[in-house]
Amino acid sequence: MSELSVERRMWTLFEPVHAVTYFAADGGAAFEAAGLRGFWRRYFAGRVAPLGAVGAGPVVAAFFGFAPGMVERALPDIWTRITPSAALDARRAGAHVALEAVLDGLPIDEAADLLEAAAREIDRPGRILGSANADLEWPEEPVDRLWQAATILREHRGDGHVAALLTAGVDGCESLVWRCGLGGLREGMQPARGWSDDEWDAAAGRLRERGWLAADGSATIAGEEAYAEVEAVTDRLAGRPWRKLGPDVTERCATLLEPIAARIWPLLPADNPIPLVQGQTAR
Repeated sequence: MSELSVERRMWTLFEPVHAVTYFAADGGAAFEAAGLRGFWRRYFAGRVAPLGAVGAGPVVAAFFGFAPGMVERALPDIWTRITPSAALDARRAGAHVALEAVLDGLPIDEAADLLEAAAREIDRPGRILGSANADLEWPEEPVDRLWQAATILREHRGDGHVAALLTAGVDGCESLVWRCGLGGLREGMQPARGWSDDEWDAAAGRLRERGWLAADGSATIAGEEAYAEVEAVTDRLAGRPWRKLGPDVTERCATLLEPIAARIWPLLPADNPIPLVQGQTAR
């Protein structure tokens, strides 16, 4: 296996910090206490809240891989059940309780300082979700700053990943079919993003026409090479925070995040619908 890029390595370390929002029991409990039930309702409410009470249009654009119909079922309906302000409070409260418990006894102050320093250096233009989260007021507690920094950085990277996919000339459904051809599982990815069988199969056909998928749905060599370029572009677009920190400080940040991520991984289900997998190197 080739060595991870700096950007990819850092993503594997800060992404679990953010993901407790969706998968830790405390994250779900915080949203339920605010009156919002259901995984996907709190997922959309929590991720979209920094943008305000928007409708489906901006979210279809920013989330990219989700079927428009799935987004339209969630928005604007969720804003009749919870306000963006309450959703922001719920996601932070749930993350705080989950992280405080799992990181008990582990020093996190320096990690929070360095990750915040990185998050303050994101590129803003073209990064709708990263920039919206970066506009939020910074909390004071180290555990909250750690989570907020991780959230800004992961949304910043995700915004860049969307740009890379657009440059490759694929749509949202094609991007998921392509990933499944590289080893993802259709039975998890397709329903989690709301695509119908007809939409999925049509996307697979378009990828076969481009020579990126074989008849059995696996990626061809050309498909693998094209996706590797998408990942390389994603890395380049995520690079500014780490260039600003410099290699020595970035390495120190990684060293501090490693035990933090290791503590968090057991909270995240192996079959989660992001999908986020320990040791994963894509995106």
